Amino acid sequence: MSSKSNDKEEAQKKLKDRLSKIKHTIMVMSGKGGVGKSTVAVNLSIGLSQQGYTVGVLDADIHGPNIPKILGIEEERLLADDEGSIRPVEALGSLKVVSVGYLLDSKDTPVIWRGPMKHGVINQFLKDVNWGELDFLVVDLPPGTGDEPLSIAQLIKNTEGVEAPLAVVVTTPQDVALLDSRKSIGFARALGLEVLGVIENMSGFKCPHCGKPIDLFKTGGGEKAAKDLGVKFLGAVPIDPDIVIDTDAGVPFITHKETSDATNAFRNIVANILEEFKAE
Repeated sequence: MSSKSNDKEEAQKKLKDRLSKIKHTIMVMSGKGGVGKSTVAVNLSIGLSQQGYTVGVLDADIHGPNIPKILGIEEERLLADDEGSIRPVEALGSLKVVSVGYLLDSKDTPVIWRGPMKHGVINQFLKDVNWGELDFLVVDLPPGTGDEPLSIAQLIKNTEGVEAPLAVVVTTPQDVALLDSRKSIGFARALGLEVLGVIENMSGFKCPHCGKPIDLFKTGGGEKAAKDLGVKFLGAVPIDPDIVIDTDAGVPFITHKETSDATNAFRNIVANILEEFKAE
């Protein structure tokens, strides 16, 4: 057997060993940008962690790695452990986080990579990062159905003995967003992935003066799309200006706004997702 074949076999063995310690991978997808997918991914991860699960967050949005900013850990860097593996950055004392943002010279450095390079770094983040034992690895993906979601899906799905990734699709209620989100569900199904469900973000706004709901971007579109496509509707998160303020400040919303409608919505979404695993 050639040296090249030996290296490939060893790399596959290492990938399998890493992935075998991760019970479930959840790919957080959206059909288009601007729907708050990264914010949903972070608060979903924290919500799972608050329920006692061990959670990792993989920021696979190569060209727009926002997870470090949202978690307030932008200044951290990836380091190697004693075994030469990549050690994830820790956030909030429990989340394990990896992002290409930690590899850039500055916040303004663009990532100018073609598909093979993106596939290579995603493979490295799965294979060479010492994730340890995880209940959930939440993967924040760029919008659309391109290289990054395809790489994650194929690398995990094609590893023998490892559970295929699960998909959560984030949308806003407008028809344009819903049209693209339906494509994300079609993408997941084409790859043989289970779709956990749809989350409708920016769903209505409560007037701070009179308390009445205002449908700025409509409401109910995500639920209708989920019903039409035969997938679960996980819940709707209302617009809350504090989410914007907290996200910009690197303070995840769900960690301190205990009684807000948005926090309750996230908690209900986490409960709906965990319903899928209650028999374990």
